[in-house]
Amino acid sequence: MDRQNLTLLTDLYELTMMQGYFKNKDRNRTVIFDAFYRNNPCSGGYAISAGLEQVIQYVKELHFEPEDIRYLASLGIFEEDFLEYLRDFRFSGDIYAIPEGTVMFPREPVVKVIAPIMEAQLMETAILNIINHQSLIATKAARVCYAARGDGIMEFGLRRAQGPDAGTYGARAAVIGGCIGTSNVLCGQLFDVPVKGTHAHSWIMSFPDEYTAFKAYADMYPSACILLVDTYDTLKSGVPNAIRVFTEMREAGIPLSFYGIRLDSGDLAYLSKKARKMLDEAGFKDAVISASNDLDEYLIDSLKTQGAAITSWGVGTNLITSKDNPSFGGVYKLAAVQGDDGSFIPKIKISENTEKVTNPGNKKIYRIYEKESGKLKADLICLEDEIYNEEDDLVLFDPQEPWKKTKLPGGTYVLRPLLQQIFKNGECCYTSPKVMEIQAICKKELDTLWDETKRLVNPHEVYVDLSTRLYEMKLSLLERISGTK
Repeated sequence: MDRQNLTLLTDLYELTMMQGYFKNKDRNRTVIFDAFYRNNPCSGGYAISAGLEQVIQYVKELHFEPEDIRYLASLGIFEEDFLEYLRDFRFSGDIYAIPEGTVMFPREPVVKVIAPIMEAQLMETAILNIINHQSLIATKAARVCYAARGDGIMEFGLRRAQGPDAGTYGARAAVIGGCIGTSNVLCGQLFDVPVKGTHAHSWIMSFPDEYTAFKAYADMYPSACILLVDTYDTLKSGVPNAIRVFTEMREAGIPLSFYGIRLDSGDLAYLSKKARKMLDEAGFKDAVISASNDLDEYLIDSLKTQGAAITSWGVGTNLITSKDNPSFGGVYKLAAVQGDDGSFIPKIKISENTEKVTNPGNKKIYRIYEKESGKLKADLICLEDEIYNEEDDLVLFDPQEPWKKTKLPGGTYVLRPLLQQIFKNGECCYTSPKVMEIQAICKKELDTLWDETKRLVNPHEVYVDLSTRLYEMKLSLLERISGTK
């Protein structure tokens, strides 16, 4: 996106609703909106929060330029007094959010906006656009990295991404999720993350023969010499020519600090094992074997199970697009409206689909860990003024099946509040970590999950429970709306 100010990155109905609020006497009424999602992507056991830095930048730049006002006037649906109001528009409220790199789960607020309703309403589309996309790709990357079992994953998806922004911010999110680097040079420049790459088949084909192409590349990049060996015949030509070049480098006294081959086609399990044997027999036991070719977490997991001799993976299309689950599904719902006395009146959206019934009120989230293991036990959504003592017994129950209860004895668990304040009275009060710092945060977060939650298929569900007060408030609102109370 060329322009820094993304104020018009919104759906038209946000602006028409704003004009409606403007014409209404309650246009400055403070409200609470929650951004959350309902289902983990890829049928997984968790998601990774990402995109908050871009949300912060969006909010800081939130204003209408003169050309924006002129464009809106040209639509013929906005009145002059409303357009005049937009000229001085700025965000004045509070924002709370789950920090980037944090593991998160369905139905808990990822972002909470407390602001005059016109301001909070306008921000819906942009917040969802940014958080949905980057959280999706960060989650996909974490799954891919988990499948690789400690091997390095390189993000190679720029050419297959849905546009420059998706490619660049998607690469940022992929690094947060655990990728050791990206091929996207712009991402590297903007976010100070490692950029990595080798060469294409066209490099080989542009030379008279494969050996000459390999030799020329090795002469230029002796300290990072990964040779693509499948242009003509992997085992009969590519690997032997790579070994010839490596041998000449060794004989010339050139240090082989980081070198190896890349496979981009064929039966990767079979070819990698054969190539490993050839390299080892030639005395290059520390040569890297990397692979690409439409990889995802399921194929990588299968190749690892087959004993593939691959220790570095380049993942493109299926990662940068999250091909099997291309949208995150986050939503932004009104949770409360401030009354005349300053207290918040809870609001609820009901639906015939149980999962679409929202959680009302001004809420916060506690993450609950087992004290002994440090592993994540559950998340608890409660009202903002609720306080818990870790020395007291804590009873958790499933809000969908409330008869299912778990008692945590006092002293056996640790509570951690998840939401952090990002904006206060319109001013940012939070400093975003650098991307590689967020990656380290994400790794620690993932380490708190049980292996059963991280598995790729049919993972164990981490429960997101409601406090008793919040649960009773929700039931009361449902009964009142349905006329049963």
